[in-house]
Amino acid sequence: MMVNMGTNRSSSDEESWARIRAELELAESVIRAKDAAEIAQLRTLASLGREALSMSRRNGLLGRETDMQLRAVAAEFAAIARCGDRRVQNEIGRALEIVDGNPLVLTAWEEGRLTSRHVDDIVKLGRNIPEENHDEWQEAAIAVAERDVPARVHGALESLAQHFTARTFAERHKAAVADRGVYLRDLGDGMSELTLRGATTLLVAIDDRLNQMAVSTIDAAKEAAVDARAAGEEHEADTRTRQQVRADVLCDLGLTGRPAIDLTHDVDGKTSLGAIRARVQLVVTADTLSGKEDRAAEIVGAGLIDADTARTLAGDATLWDRVYLDATTKTVTRVDQYRPPAALRRMLQARDRHCRWPGCHLPAVRCELDHTIDHALGGPTCESNLCNLCQRHHSMKQFTDWLVLQLGAGIIQWTSPTGRVYREDIPVPSVCFTPEFVAERPPPPESPPPF
Repeated sequence: MMVNMGTNRSSSDEESWARIRAELELAESVIRAKDAAEIAQLRTLASLGREALSMSRRNGLLGRETDMQLRAVAAEFAAIARCGDRRVQNEIGRALEIVDGNPLVLTAWEEGRLTSRHVDDIVKLGRNIPEENHDEWQEAAIAVAERDVPARVHGALESLAQHFTARTFAERHKAAVADRGVYLRDLGDGMSELTLRGATTLLVAIDDRLNQMAVSTIDAAKEAAVDARAAGEEHEADTRTRQQVRADVLCDLGLTGRPAIDLTHDVDGKTSLGAIRARVQLVVTADTLSGKEDRAAEIVGAGLIDADTARTLAGDATLWDRVYLDATTKTVTRVDQYRPPAALRRMLQARDRHCRWPGCHLPAVRCELDHTIDHALGGPTCESNLCNLCQRHHSMKQFTDWLVLQLGAGIIQWTSPTGRVYREDIPVPSVCFTPEFVAERPPPPESPPPF
């Protein structure tokens, strides 16, 4: 006797599944449209990159000057898209590599056979493939990648790549080491994530050393607790987990240690890398500082921190400025002037808070003061002709056709080589944003102020 093990669906269930089916079909079309839009943007970025490089070649530019043309183009695209121009310049490089260097892979992506993640994996692994084998590699890699999701085929692609390159693992590792770096990302709630990318041997060794230090710290805390109990003394137990201890140890090493190789040692007889101390730019309200309230403070360029930590930092600081804000706009009008030679610089760091290129968030304490009108051309060294720019955007202003104008009241106007205009208002400190405060954008003056 045969038994039907299928599920009996009610009419209401069938209606639900019909609606789900319709939504899934819509979702699939959205995914396809998203891929098409990403590919269209990729082709646009590649075209922009080619044009910038073409300008550089026509003008005989090399090295840094070539980068400046790409930088200028990336800056305008970023201003339109309202994102970081460093990211855009990286995306231009990615676009050129995919569109011009991997056309077969791009076609497979357009046909829906691959995802963006597949494409990036194939392109990255293909960098080690000799030019004469590159088309064959693309075809073979596409055949492997379209079988499954990126995570499942990545190992197979790595294995496949070995058959197309004559480079040894040691040679590829040497090239990969160039991608080492440290990256900071805000997580919210006063927390951030610091990611270190480097050689496996070094990172495994660091991980092991942190673990040994954590174990020693935990064991020492346990022994101290036992000794205290034996002596009849009160002792506060260390309740930190091993991961918490590891994080604390790494922070201590990063803030108080020194490099094993210090090329600055004894160069000037006074300073070395080991003597460098961390700098942060803290913005905190007077009421939080005095303990009347516990509103979050801000580490400029990173995010918000809790009130207790802010008060500790302020208490340990050897120099800090009281900042005066406009009652309506909450923008900086002046700061206390303790040391006249540095007063204007501190005033502008407090006013600008970060680089004044639209969208850049590098803290002002790590920027360069720039004369909007060049000092050599008669531009005065005063508040209305100075602003903080990071090295990247300072160089872009100096070496490309981007123009900068100060409209007064700290408002900066950038004009791109194509004639587009972008306005950068004075930033309002995050600690000023409360339900009661609605900032009104101050209108620009009729004309730039006379110097």
